[in-house]
Amino acid sequence: MSDTADKESKTEEATEKKISDAIEKGNLPFSREAPILASMIALLVILIFVVVPSGAKLATFLSELLDKTDDWRLNSADDARQLFGIIGMAVGLALLPVLIIIPGAGILASVLQNAPRIVFDRIQPEASRVSIIKGWQRIFGSSGRVEFLKATFKFAAASTIVFMIFFEDSHFFVDAIITEPNQLPELIRSHLTRLLASVAIAVTVLAAFDLAWTRIHWRSELRMTRQEVKDEHKQAEGDPLLKSRLRSLGRDRARQRMIASVPTATLIVANPTHFSVALRYDPAKDSAPVVVAKGQDIIALKIREMAEANEIPIFENVQLARSLYKQVQVNNVIAPEFYKAVAELIQFVNMRRK
Repeated sequence: MSDTADKESKTEEATEKKISDAIEKGNLPFSREAPILASMIALLVILIFVVVPSGAKLATFLSELLDKTDDWRLNSADDARQLFGIIGMAVGLALLPVLIIIPGAGILASVLQNAPRIVFDRIQPEASRVSIIKGWQRIFGSSGRVEFLKATFKFAAASTIVFMIFFEDSHFFVDAIITEPNQLPELIRSHLTRLLASVAIAVTVLAAFDLAWTRIHWRSELRMTRQEVKDEHKQAEGDPLLKSRLRSLGRDRARQRMIASVPTATLIVANPTHFSVALRYDPAKDSAPVVVAKGQDIIALKIREMAEANEIPIFENVQLARSLYKQVQVNNVIAPEFYKAVAELIQFVNMRRK
């Protein structure tokens, strides 16, 4: 009941982080029917294109071997090993396409579903894998029921196809009795090809269903509760209180750096206590006056204190101070519309220094 209630509470689709974590742990949707279908198709290809030429070569070799028995001497164990080695090589070459094509098709079907990856967590022992309770849940759960239905479908389909090909049409057994021995392999091959092609069609339908089912079931297993989504979102963005504290510390450090640059200013424009803007103009470095610091209220007073301590001229101009504060960012040059007003102040400062 608790597992059912837990699944019912998981109403939200899995987030990208939940999906990526599952993929990293090797939890991926996988259809077992796809490799089976690929192996059947590979076997069908072998029956149609490979069996006849390979079988003919092997039959010719064995026929020549039996016709020339006098050429082979079996006087010692080395002679027997050499003979068996040659026979084994011929049989191996005939079976080589089977040993390559069928496993290759199964591996390809698996790789096309999911990219291969090494996940050590999947091979680590877990108590749930040997738990009787978990085992019963897997057997009688949704996955177990689907696997039972797939097995029933495969058994029913295979039984029906075998009956229709071999038993409903009784000519097969009659043909097998009256057929010449050298033509019997071809008769069996043709009927096996028909049987395998029919079964492959049925398994294709089953594999298509299984591919869709495994992905739907995988998504449903990754579903999350609303609380899990909120917790993950909170972890991704971080604790709001901590983020606020970090932003506050960042602003404090920026203010300290800005106040520390006030001694490099050429003059201060104030209003008279609410706004303060520190301007620097060095003809050798600056194309235009640069705002090195600005502040309002307490920061404005702090800028004025630093300016007085470093004997930097302070000019009270309400309109100019407000405009510079609102329109120019720290470490940026002033806009052209302020050139004339600021140039007059800089000229006055230079005259005082002379």
